[in-house]
Amino acid sequence: MRETPRSQGTVGDTRAEPPQPRPGRAFAHAPGASGSGTPHRSDGRPPQTPRGARRPGPFGRLGTTPPVPRRPPLFRPLSLCALLFALLTWQVVADGPLRRADECAGRATAGAPFPERAAEFLADLGNPGVALPVLGAVLAYIAWHGRRAGVFRWWLAPLAAAVAMAAVPALVVPLKAAVARPGPPGMAGHDGFYPSGHAATAAVAYGAAALLVLPLLRRAYGRWALLIGCLLVNAAVGFGLVRRGYHWPLDVAASWLLCGMLLAAVTAVAGRYGRQ
Repeated sequence: MRETPRSQGTVGDTRAEPPQPRPGRAFAHAPGASGSGTPHRSDGRPPQTPRGARRPGPFGRLGTTPPVPRRPPLFRPLSLCALLFALLTWQVVADGPLRRADECAGRATAGAPFPERAAEFLADLGNPGVALPVLGAVLAYIAWHGRRAGVFRWWLAPLAAAVAMAAVPALVVPLKAAVARPGPPGMAGHDGFYPSGHAATAAVAYGAAALLVLPLLRRAYGRWALLIGCLLVNAAVGFGLVRRGYHWPLDVAASWLLCGMLLAAVTAVAGRYGRQ
């Protein structure tokens, strides 16, 4: 075992001297020491969270602890749904080729070999008496679960969904009166069928319920099953409405686009001001 030789000046000297630092090393708490690279580490490694690697908060505000949740995108779905809704409304009002093709498709669907009772049952899923209790039960459970779990602003997501549901008649009724589209042959003598109120009620009620339950599902296949089930239910409601001759296909499609904007707003509000 090799011994470290003493300095000649310390031979026989009984006075204690402070230890001398070895070259290439640095004390852990000596800022600016050579070889360390940081003021708080002695092994030369960078700190756990470098200041340059921190992502800024919303609008570039500094001092946000990483990771920063991204703000939910709102402009793209809103703009796309609004553009398509405006296109469909223009075709319906101006009696364009899309409206004529829509009426041909509606007559063909109304005469499809599908049981009328089953079609009536599917159309009834869009009734407020059926869709609203489902949404109300989900809102109550999400509020109870969020408050019990100590979720930040647990009331925000249920409130946003309730406001979106209340906005459906406030938007659909004036649009029906403004467009005044005549109904299918079975509804002759009446107008105000664009957009469909039953399709809009089903889209917001079941869509908002799915969005609220979605964060509680940990498995990816469970989330996909919920989303696909929600889409299938709304598609079944739209098919039942057209098959029974209550609405034209474009009436249902316009309701989906209108409610897509409402659901995008619910998602953005809940994700921006609440917990994602």
